Parts: sequence; C-alpha cells; structure tokens
Amino acid sequence: MHAAVIFDCDGVLVNSEEIYRRIETERLTAIGLRYDPDDYAERFLGVTIDAYASGLDSDFRRQYGRPLPEGFIDHLLAVTLEAVKRELAAHDGALDIVRAIGAAKAVASSSGQIRLETKLRQVGLFDHFAPHVYSADAVRHGKPAPDLFLHAAASLDVAPADCVVIEDSVNGVKAGVAAGMRVVGYVGGRHCSPRQAARLRAAGAREVIDHFDQLLDTVRALTRDHP
Repeated sequence: MHAAVIFDCDGVLVNSEEIYRRIETERLTAIGLRYDPDDYAERFLGVTIDAYASGLDSDFRRQYGRPLPEGFIDHLLAVTLEAVKRELAAHDGALDIVRAIGAAKAVASSSGQIRLETKLRQVGLFDHFAPHVYSADAVRHGKPAPDLFLHAAASLDVAPADCVVIEDSVNGVKAGVAAGMRVVGYVGGRHCSPRQAARLRAAGAREVIDHFDQLLDTVRALTRDHP
C-alpha cells in the first residue's frame, strides 16, 4: 500500500495569493465592486478562473445591470502575471518539507497548467513534483468538486484514503474531503485572515498549521503507516 501528499500551489507552496489579492482588490474597487475580505476569500479562493470570472460577472450584473467591463478579466490576468514574475516566492519551509517527504507527492491546483508550471519552475519546485503537476485543465469540474484530487491520486496510483491534502482555501478543503482524503489546512500565507483557520476546520480540515515545520510529523506518520 502506498501513500501520497498532494499540495495545492497558490497560497500553499507559493505566495501568489497575496499578490493576486492585492491587485484584485485594487482593480475591483476601481470598477465599483467591493467585498468583505473574509467573504471574498471563502467564496473565491481556490476556484478556477472561469468560476471566478462568472462570479464577478454575476455580482456586477446584480449591482449595475450590465456585464463586467469588456476585457476586465484578461487585463486582470495580464497584470497579475507581471506581478507574479517580479514578486513570486516559495513560502518559508516549503522547499524543505517537499524534499523531506518520502511518500509520493503531487501538486493539484486550480491554476491553468501553463501558469502552474511556470510558477513552480520560478521558485525551484517543479522538478520535485514532475510529472505529477495537475491543474484544473485536467478535469471537468474544479474545486470544490473532488475531481482534481481524485485525478491526482489515480495518476499516482494511490487510493484516495491514503492521501493527505494540504490546502489554504475552504473550496480546496471541501474538495479534499469530498475526495475521501485527509486534509490539513495551511494558514501561513499573508493572505490568510485570523478567521481562516476556523473556516478551514469547519470545512473539514483535520488539523491546521501555520508553518511547514508542523507538517513533518504528519507526513512521517503517514509514510511509516504506508511504507
């Protein structure tokens, strides 16, 4: 029997969510969409770009009676991509924990495949996971549906019950739970509010950590139980 650890990328392995959040808040405020930060995170963190765009469009239509300004999402993607190129970094301890894991491992992210691989390469993590780097492009339904995590487990040839998922979002935790996996919440990113830990637990996270040093015991226990 084998075990596996499956990481989300944005907001878990890398600091991209805090970059996205800053720029999204600025751009959305400029067009008249304002959100409570915690509500915004619970609703949109961890979803695909299509789901995000659809949600924003619905909100804008409800408030202003017309669709999002033409080209808004494309412009937002372009601006965030440039910021990521300048500012992206791995979270403290991410590289160490990835190296320390003896079990099979994968990344399962709501990002598109090209952007996902680019981010992992930029911070030196891609080769530690390749070829097991999976994006929402690989499945029909993104998080909070379980499809992406189930796809990763099948590709690793590991039973879902023998997988541990590391997630920072409510949608990601829900996806891992729905896949029948053990989920550990991660709140070490600057984008996480003080309420995020409680929300991840409420969504089904077995435990919540704020630094990867706290994950070592969990991973070691998993690999001992599943040599």
